[in-house]
Amino acid sequence: MSADKPRWQQLREQRDVATADLDQLWTRLRPARAEDILGQWRGDAFQTGHPLCGALPASGWYGKNFLALDDAQPLICRRDDGTLFSNIELGQGEATLWNIEFRGEVTATMVYDGRAVFDHFKWLDDCTLMGIMNGRPDLVLAHGEYFYFLLERVAS
Repeated sequence: MSADKPRWQQLREQRDVATADLDQLWTRLRPARAEDILGQWRGDAFQTGHPLCGALPASGWYGKNFLALDDAQPLICRRDDGTLFSNIELGQGEATLWNIEFRGEVTATMVYDGRAVFDHFKWLDDCTLMGIMNGRPDLVLAHGEYFYFLLERVAS
C-alpha cells in the first residue's frame, strides 16, 4: 500500500477493513449538506464483511441518484443490457434527502421511503462521499456493525 495515498483510498483497497478504522476516519471528515450532494453517484463498499458487501454487487447496484431533496433514488442498478434503473422493488420505494444529526453532527442523510433506513454522508474529498447506513438494527446491522460505503460523483 502506498503511503502517499489518502487513508480512505488505502481502506477502499483492503479486502478486510475493520469498522473501527472506518469510524476513526468518519470522525475526521467534513459533514456533507443535503443541498450540496444533488447529482448522480457511483457506489462502492468498504469491505468489512457486512452482508451488503456481497448483496449489493449481486443486485447490480451501480450507485445513487439525488435528483432533488424530495426525490432520491437509493438503489440505481444495472440491467444485463447495461442500462441503469431505479430498483424500487429492492429498495421498497425511493427516498428523500435531509440534514439530520448522527453521532453528534448534522450530516446529509438519505431517508428511505419504505423502510427504517438512513444513509449518512460526509466528504472524503470534493467528489467523494463516505456513507454509513443506519436504521432499525434488524435491517442494517450485521453482528452489531453498520454498512460503510462510498459514493463518487459522476461527471455530468
